[in-house]
Amino acid sequence: ASTEPSMTEQHTCSAAALPERAFLPAGPQCPGRHPESGAAGSAGALFCARALVAQAAAVCKYTQEAADMELSSLFLAGKGSALTSFFSTAFLVVFLPFCLVVYSLMPRRGKKYFLLAADCAFFWLISGKLLVYLLLTALSMHYFGLWLDKIQSETKLLLAQTEKAERKTVRKRQQAVQHRILLLAVILHIGVLFVLKYSGFAATNVNTLLAHLHIPVQLAIPKYVMPIGISFFTLQALSYIVDVQRGVTKADTNLLRLTLFISFFPQIVEGPICRYDQTAQQLWDAKPITYENLTLGLQRIAYGMMKKVIIADRLNPLVRNVFNNYTDFDGGVIALAAVCYTVQLYMDFSGSMDAVTGTAQILGVTMPENFRQPFFSKTISEFWKRWHITLGTWFKDYVFYPVVTLKPLEKLTSAARKRLGNHYGPLLASAVALFCVWFCNGLWHGAAWSYLFFGMYHFVLILGGNIIAPPVRAVNARLHIRAESFPYRLLQMLRTTVLVIIGELFFRANGLRAGMQMFRTMVTGFAFPVFDDALFKALGIDKFDLMIVAVTLLIVFVVSVINEKGKSVRTLLAQRPAAVRWAVFYALILFIIVFGAYGKGYIPVDPMYANF
Repeated sequence: ASTEPSMTEQHTCSAAALPERAFLPAGPQCPGRHPESGAAGSAGALFCARALVAQAAAVCKYTQEAADMELSSLFLAGKGSALTSFFSTAFLVVFLPFCLVVYSLMPRRGKKYFLLAADCAFFWLISGKLLVYLLLTALSMHYFGLWLDKIQSETKLLLAQTEKAERKTVRKRQQAVQHRILLLAVILHIGVLFVLKYSGFAATNVNTLLAHLHIPVQLAIPKYVMPIGISFFTLQALSYIVDVQRGVTKADTNLLRLTLFISFFPQIVEGPICRYDQTAQQLWDAKPITYENLTLGLQRIAYGMMKKVIIADRLNPLVRNVFNNYTDFDGGVIALAAVCYTVQLYMDFSGSMDAVTGTAQILGVTMPENFRQPFFSKTISEFWKRWHITLGTWFKDYVFYPVVTLKPLEKLTSAARKRLGNHYGPLLASAVALFCVWFCNGLWHGAAWSYLFFGMYHFVLILGGNIIAPPVRAVNARLHIRAESFPYRLLQMLRTTVLVIIGELFFRANGLRAGMQMFRTMVTGFAFPVFDDALFKALGIDKFDLMIVAVTLLIVFVVSVINEKGKSVRTLLAQRPAAVRWAVFYALILFIIVFGAYGKGYIPVDPMYANF
């Protein structure tokens, strides 16, 4: 299972601790660094062989121990929490292979029903009786969709029977009915999410306000158990209902197909947030597993596993120690932790998306991509078109556009355009809609002021970028600076990356006040850290961890550059001979086994976005 050093053993991170950790850094016990292996003699070769055998034995031993702990409670309702990690033994070794084998053996007609049963079993294992929330969500989607479809059919019939002069009135009246039904659906779904996720936060802040006003009243702080993935499948359900109301999607009369769409087990924990037209019919078609899909899917899973267990999990001790004890470090170390957290979050989340996409591909389902080389972005606005893409497009389609097209804002835009021109005129209405998007975006991530600040931070950056865009273009033209030139684009990418890292600092901090203090220390007390033994001990990692992370990041960077140029590494690899393809795949697996952060002395690192 993907894991991290425990608090009691987080300092034993040198290569001398190899027998206690199931990874092989390039330290004194590494074959490439042992005095006997320096020469190309039999003694060096023998040491290499012994070291690799010992390493394999250690991996098997600790993997078996982890598996025993995970599997002991796997089949109890709500006890299969290890399944939330797509790289755990419970998921990769037990659940997924079992599902794929049974799915393959099923007749074509029964595959979709088995997949639906596997979805429900998966959710039952990780959330127990909270499965009822998911099933009720599917029922709600089904009946609200049918209700809206019925009104739309009635509208068509009424319009056909109504005189032309009266049709506008009839259409307006029927649209009002649909809007009321839609409003009821939104209140129901968002209301459940608010009660479960935000009622405690709201009550706490009301109590604080009452205390400041010296009003002797205190509200009880409610505590609820939330089903995993509710923030994701709630948005997915609402997108279906809204699309039916808009006429984009035809209401589905098949409750089982809707349930399969909303409950698909790879995406239920962390997304992506799919639209009905993207995956529902693909899932219902339940195609047989092909050799091509199997190999491509496994490649994607392995690549995601590399990002998760080698980079994200290996950086976790540093991030945790600095953010939990930020008063013990100067600004340089805090800046390093902010950078490492940004890398960790990207590798964790995108690695999990690779596993989701790969698993779906094995089953013949094409999922929407959630990341597209976000750190090549030249602006914050572009960054959010490349990072968590399905969430960004959801807010654009279901919050931004409905707000900006409100009649008062359309009138404001029309009047402002005459006075301020075609660029600044629409910005007023866009600013209102953008504020709503980023308020909701921040709140969606969690019930805390730090998340709201995170949303407002990006709102200000994006709005500010829109405001200064014309003056920047004018200055560039006057100074004869080509915006398409590589140095200028590189400068834009570096600036965007720095702004993203600052935002992630507040996102990860243990509260808004802690984030402010960390940012203040980073700015006023910055000093380049001296990486001595004392600092490594305080960070919970060693120089070999950083070296391994750096090498793996270089691999990810090269793959990203190739993808950014419009090429696919997997397509290029598929054109090579079978021996080359399998050599690369086995090298990747060996790389993960040797350098992955797992084994004795580690505790599980949950998927980071599963908490949202």
